[in-house]
Amino acid sequence: MNFDYSKLRGKIREKFSTQDNFAKKMGMGRVSLSQRLNNILEFTQKEIFMACELLDIALIDMPEYFFCLESSETRTNTADKSEKGSNYSDF
Repeated sequence: MNFDYSKLRGKIREKFSTQDNFAKKMGMGRVSLSQRLNNILEFTQKEIFMACELLDIALIDMPEYFFCLESSETRTNTADKSEKGSNYSDF
């Protein structure tokens, strides 16, 4: 099961400018964060709560950022972009 973290990526850019800045505040490496945002690794409960705190996400809004299932359209768009060499770890 894959999750769509596009809204979370936007919030990270809004609050921290880069994933690297956010990863540092989370106490993890840039690669570790990228793996979570790309559905390679899962966020832990502790990481989800910490991210919500850092990003000013109300707990009631948490599902919109962390539990939105990736649609077949999202997977298709992601596959199309990755075939063209897009690097999602830069978001």
